[in-house]
Amino acid sequence: MIFPEDFLHYVWKFRLFERTDLKTNDGEDLEVFSVGFHNSDSGPDFQNARIKVGDTVWAGNVEVHLSSSDWKKHGHNSDDAYNNVILHVVYRDDVPLVLPDGRRIPTLELQNRIPDDLYIKYHQLVFGNQTIIPCEANIGTIDSLTMHTWLTRVLVERLEKKSAAVINALNLNRGDWEETFYQFLAANFGFKTNALPFELLAKSLPQTILAKHKNSSMQIEALIFGQAGFLVGEPQDEYPLKLKKEYEFLSKKYGLQAIESHLWKFMRLRPPNFPTIRLAQFAALIVHSNHLFSKVLDNKEVKGLRDLFTDIHVNPYWETHYRFDVESAPSAKNLGSSSIDILLLNTLALFLFSYGKHNQLQHYINRSLQLLENLPNENNNIVADFVNLGVKINTAFESQALLELKNNYCNNKKCLQCSVGNKILKLV
Repeated sequence: MIFPEDFLHYVWKFRLFERTDLKTNDGEDLEVFSVGFHNSDSGPDFQNARIKVGDTVWAGNVEVHLSSSDWKKHGHNSDDAYNNVILHVVYRDDVPLVLPDGRRIPTLELQNRIPDDLYIKYHQLVFGNQTIIPCEANIGTIDSLTMHTWLTRVLVERLEKKSAAVINALNLNRGDWEETFYQFLAANFGFKTNALPFELLAKSLPQTILAKHKNSSMQIEALIFGQAGFLVGEPQDEYPLKLKKEYEFLSKKYGLQAIESHLWKFMRLRPPNFPTIRLAQFAALIVHSNHLFSKVLDNKEVKGLRDLFTDIHVNPYWETHYRFDVESAPSAKNLGSSSIDILLLNTLALFLFSYGKHNQLQHYINRSLQLLENLPNENNNIVADFVNLGVKINTAFESQALLELKNNYCNNKKCLQCSVGNKILKLV
């Protein structure tokens, strides 16, 4: 048999070995009351186990190795943290072990106690020729309760990792949630292609400056388009000429330095997604909304959150333009429902979770998960693959969790740490 030590951990943790007539390699009767708690930090592999060797009941730690000789190879013989090990669980017992105090460690050898079909299933998962995920032949048969419970945990893991970036930015912004939310919202207005220039724009144009000009949509638009680097040269139309004049005054007043306009990408984008249109929509949102993050915290209904981004009307100039000085056929330029869904998913859900986690307020975490449950699932290659494998996906809650599952578990073949993998392996 070929397998890593993690597989042996899994076998011990879930007692997936033949348990009748257990004996140590010294021939003493062995009874396992508790395998202990799996330890992911340094020290013995399982803590607080309870066993009975002969007539004596022991409580302590259990160490798991492929071979008994790994004890010395791993340096445990000189580490006091391993002095309270009460049982050494190994696949192959090749050398006896004695602690510095002279006590010989009881050893359980599992070489002939692991079911063949368990090993075969494990080997097929980890070393098979699957093209999408290790369990692609079985995942569609997993019961809904197991799947939902596991996806909930995986989704929380995803949000916890992403919230670390939020808290880091919050610290840089000296605890200002409104400013931090404004920066992340701006980046997400870039919808991946233009996320970086939008983020740079927001960081170069603090919300406190915009707040001073809330009563003038022209000044807000001038600040945003000017900082974006789109008001250079000599505009032809009256609207950009006015914006440029306003920006020249405001940039001197606040000592602003525009970002480079070449950072913005137009190639391979549909005109409604041009950065100029996204900037116009962002400017309209700034004009329309005061203390936006506070409103997010106050709105307990998904409809209320969605309403924050609906009926945001851009300057009429953009109804007949996609770029400055280039006229086009008339069309509405408001944020579409799919764009709003993306903002709710990537910004609002993340910030509700981050705020709740940072302040230990569970109801905001619950609201974050509820929001994702009320948003439609994303459409991408990973989601499509899971659908083709028989996984039911209807909400962003599920699609976000499956993205994390694929990238963090499936791609790394961490089947032993996955509830889906566990379910498959236990069906032996």
